[in-house]
Amino acid sequence: MAAPMDDGDHNSDVNSDFYAILNSRKESSSEELKQAYRRLCMLYHPDKHTNAQDKQDAEVVFNKVQKAYTVLSDPEKRAIYDVYGEKGLEADWDLVPRTRTPQEIRDEYERLSREREERRLQQSTNPRGGITVGVDATDFFDVYDEYGDEFSGSPSLEVKSMTIQQSIDVPLTVNDTVTFSGHLATHNGNGTGNFTVSCRRILSHQSWGEFQASAGNGPSVAFKIFRNIGKRSFVTCTGLGHVTPRGLAPGLVTTAARQLDKHTMGYITWKWGLQSAMTTMIVRDTVKSHAVFSLQLGMPNSYASASYTRKFETDDTRLTVAVKAGMFGSHIEYGGERKVSRHSRIGARLSIGVPHGITLRVKFHRANQAFIFPIHLSQEVIPNAIFYGTIAPLAIFWVVKVCVIDPFLLKEKEKDIEQQKNANKETLEQRRSEAESEVRLMQEMVRRITETESSKQGLIIVQAWYGKLVSIQASTEDGANELDTNVIDVTIPLQCQVKDSKLLLTDVSKANLPGFYDPCLGEDKSLRVRYQFRQGLHECTVTDKEPLRIPKQSHRLETS
Repeated sequence: MAAPMDDGDHNSDVNSDFYAILNSRKESSSEELKQAYRRLCMLYHPDKHTNAQDKQDAEVVFNKVQKAYTVLSDPEKRAIYDVYGEKGLEADWDLVPRTRTPQEIRDEYERLSREREERRLQQSTNPRGGITVGVDATDFFDVYDEYGDEFSGSPSLEVKSMTIQQSIDVPLTVNDTVTFSGHLATHNGNGTGNFTVSCRRILSHQSWGEFQASAGNGPSVAFKIFRNIGKRSFVTCTGLGHVTPRGLAPGLVTTAARQLDKHTMGYITWKWGLQSAMTTMIVRDTVKSHAVFSLQLGMPNSYASASYTRKFETDDTRLTVAVKAGMFGSHIEYGGERKVSRHSRIGARLSIGVPHGITLRVKFHRANQAFIFPIHLSQEVIPNAIFYGTIAPLAIFWVVKVCVIDPFLLKEKEKDIEQQKNANKETLEQRRSEAESEVRLMQEMVRRITETESSKQGLIIVQAWYGKLVSIQASTEDGANELDTNVIDVTIPLQCQVKDSKLLLTDVSKANLPGFYDPCLGEDKSLRVRYQFRQGLHECTVTDKEPLRIPKQSHRLETS
């Protein structure tokens, strides 16, 4: 059995990447790994050096290369490393050598993870909650001229409703969880509330059951069962019982769902009781979009609705448009939502329809807590309410983002980077020293490679920079004077990687390549290479984990 491993980051930013050390792809065959290892042995084997200091430095580097190859050349260790990283190798795995497949290794680790998760659940309550504050701002837009001057004055805002809800989970075991939740609401001076206790038990990997009891607006009980039907379908069934002044009101809700394709789910729900209805819904979710279509036929309300959300991964923004039409009215809604920090999101939607008029709904999410402010702008559909309901949130968000959010996030990022540097100061200094030793050991091989490439007008690395390339300009002829502490010169390490007039770098962080180190921990890094090939000057820039393949005709610089 594997020993439990600690949770946490473990300085992952400065951990070695075995694939980067060997400059190999994660899909590399055993033969490709062997070739990369032999190439580095020719460079770093201690017996290749006569100088005492060089021999000592070469031994340190060679041990690192040998460790990487030892792990990646062993199928079991490579499977563990690919899934769980270097920390996974430190566990005391109870495996029969060379008899476990990578999938069996994953299954073993998942079993251990579930045991560790059970211990963690004993201490977790997963609190969730939300506050909704209804604001009446119709004074700003609904003007009744027939009342004359007696009602003249400044418009006012009025809080007309408030809702508070909170819940906590109490895990008893991995299979059993008790949830306590409460709900309080007030509207125009009238208040209601209830308290609910539910207990969920996982019956198998395909089903679970839940019992729920509530008190407040009349006692009620419910029992819900979930069951997978094959790999692509499931059903849920909920039986309800609610005590009202007229007696017991029973109810039943049944939902069947099926995966229609890779990104699409279909649902059909039948409700029987006080509000009987039949509802069908189609949900399609992809990396770039989310779409929902719903149709309900029932008493007292029937409606059709559709919504589409566009996702933008670059800045984690979502734009949504929705429309709904039913027996009690219709409306159109549009808005957006954006992530403003690691745990926070902010968004706003404007709803325009009849008979409710125009409402602006502002939302703020912080971890598992939600703060929602529905602001009723007008009872009528009027242009000025639509205009200000659209423009005002955008303007306020832009001002807050520029004046508050961005400076705060920048300060937090700088603080986090400084903490990482202080926590890993010795490790970073050691890595920098190792990289300098590696560069020194490369000198003789680089000289031979350069002579060979020059004789056939091959690939010569003129200059290369790695780090936070802010001060380096593409047109700079000599970047040596431009370098600062966030940028390092990696000309020699890259020239050392040239073979047969080609340079190939894989899609791993270049900070772990021989002769490289991280000059700006926590910052976005890039690699810029200026090289000579067939008497032509070329230049290209790639991000830290972007693969690089040169020479390329598209990199050629135009000569004036």
